[in-house]
Amino acid sequence: MSERLVVRVSTSFFEDLDRQLSSERGPNGQPSRIDFESVELVPIIEEFATGFFELPTLISGRSDYRLLIRTGMLFRAMSVTGQQVQDGAVELLKLEIDLEMDW
Repeated sequence: MSERLVVRVSTSFFEDLDRQLSSERGPNGQPSRIDFESVELVPIIEEFATGFFELPTLISGRSDYRLLIRTGMLFRAMSVTGQQVQDGAVELLKLEIDLEMDW
């Protein structure tokens, strides 16, 4: 069994989330930030906690940065950048959501 890492979500990740989704569902049914946090965030954290070292590196020669590209339950695709920091934990730094869906 592989090591389980501690995962923290950074302020910049939440800023990306705030920039892409509103606090309430859109009139066409687009999910809100709360929808993302309650449905998508836990599986993302779990993937980084249990599979960080299997994710592709983001920057050549920098194994501390990893990139997760995945489908979601609410969104067609999203990418998340994480970095393993000095204390061994992983910080989620960046979030990009594919918002090109018909709600």
